[in-house]
Amino acid sequence: MPKIVNLILSPKQASSCEFYAPIVARELRIKQGDIALLRIVKRSVDARRGALKVNLSIEVYIDCEEQPSPLHFDYPSVVGKPEVIIIGAGPAGLYAALRLIELGFRPIIFERGKEVIERGKDIAKIQRNQGVNPDSNYAFGEGGAGTFSDGKLFTRSKKRGDYNRALQRLVFHGASPEILYEAHPHIGSDRLPRIIASMRNAIREAGGEVHFERRVEALIIRNGRVEGVVAGGDKVEARAVLVATGHSARDVYYMLHNSGVRLEAKPYAMGVRIEHPQQLINDIQYHRSSEMEYLPSASYSLVAQVGGRGVYSFCMCPGGFIVPAMTDESESVVNGMSPSHRNSPYANSGFVTEIREEDFAHLTEKYGALAGLVFQQQLEQAARVQAPEHQTAPAQRVADFVAGCRSANLPKSSYVPGIVPSRLDEWMPQFISSRLREAISLFDKRMRGYKSNDAVVVGVESRTSTPVRIPRDRDTLQHPEVAGLYPVGEGAGFAGGIISAALDGERVAERIATIGI
Repeated sequence: MPKIVNLILSPKQASSCEFYAPIVARELRIKQGDIALLRIVKRSVDARRGALKVNLSIEVYIDCEEQPSPLHFDYPSVVGKPEVIIIGAGPAGLYAALRLIELGFRPIIFERGKEVIERGKDIAKIQRNQGVNPDSNYAFGEGGAGTFSDGKLFTRSKKRGDYNRALQRLVFHGASPEILYEAHPHIGSDRLPRIIASMRNAIREAGGEVHFERRVEALIIRNGRVEGVVAGGDKVEARAVLVATGHSARDVYYMLHNSGVRLEAKPYAMGVRIEHPQQLINDIQYHRSSEMEYLPSASYSLVAQVGGRGVYSFCMCPGGFIVPAMTDESESVVNGMSPSHRNSPYANSGFVTEIREEDFAHLTEKYGALAGLVFQQQLEQAARVQAPEHQTAPAQRVADFVAGCRSANLPKSSYVPGIVPSRLDEWMPQFISSRLREAISLFDKRMRGYKSNDAVVVGVESRTSTPVRIPRDRDTLQHPEVAGLYPVGEGAGFAGGIISAALDGERVAERIATIGI
């Protein structure tokens, strides 16, 4: 049996097997030459006050001990098996499809956007200010929003399913084994596309179908049961339909609403992207340590209560870039991403506050459960007015934002389409901007230098989660009034990231197998 050795090391000692292997041997009182395999099972950085430390848990295999088998997933042929329609090829849809195959069902995926490589070309056009394809962008297309906006895999929703198995599936399809032991695993938007393509190929090789540029226009519902969909003008029948469309598919919410499918408004969050020089964040978090070169780009997580509401950092991207996440040219929406090496000179994070139903109550009479969606879109359109040139975004130096004064100019930014000076403190809803400004001052007390005029706020960060929930029964996971209709993942209001959405997709697939179709 392998032994587990827990070590507390300096960043340099933890940076290479060359340094920590002799320490492991001493801990076990064996010769280093007797070690057949060292495998890290957990790694985290302790950057609290004092000397920086790295916590390592290492699995040790001695000579002659049986070593672990390579990860493997079996996807049997499902040709001729019962069919399940999946709307959306994001993490919820892809994981649901792969799990359905394992359980003996044939998935048919309809994705409004393009396959991942072609989608990347459309995203490059957005970065070059050449326009926005409303069906192929940072939000829509194979792999979902997370594919080209960071690929962080950390989740607090580990009770929803087998978290480790979800990570192992990614490794099987090409992800680095490091994601299995990092405290905050991350793939990177430069590596995720080939992993997504591998998943799609596995689905097709097993006999499933994946259709791109096929928007689902309607559900076929008879006598309270879903019987299929209309996609690209064609009727496709199935007695189980998964809605896994992500949080930005506004047309899907309207389609469901117009079909009489009950929806619910829900709280969400909006705000800005805040960007600092990465070196500043490193200096703050790592206390200007002489061993920073052996550590990854530093991150942070901040939360405060301001005026009775939460204000918090969201989707923090160390060594990353701010990206244009609008799905229509009438909007200005930003998000963040990091490449796998996280080696950009910038650090950015979503910086948002709670939006409650009372904030968009004035829209409820006209729009019902979609009122929050309309309120979200109105802020995005207001931001666009402030930066009307191509995909540029409105921005303000952080200290100016807090002080409520104009930024005469702006520092360099990772946002490739370009940022333009704007008084975000004036045109954003006051209940949002005032809480963000106060929170920055609070956070500056915890991270001295956070309120820096070398940093900028960029607007707007509005797609943190969906303002709409598609309700489902706790037991069957089907819509309470439409049998066979399964709301899944972020867009349905039941997940908040790549892995939580993936776990939700697997959970729904397993429920379908249990109750049948």
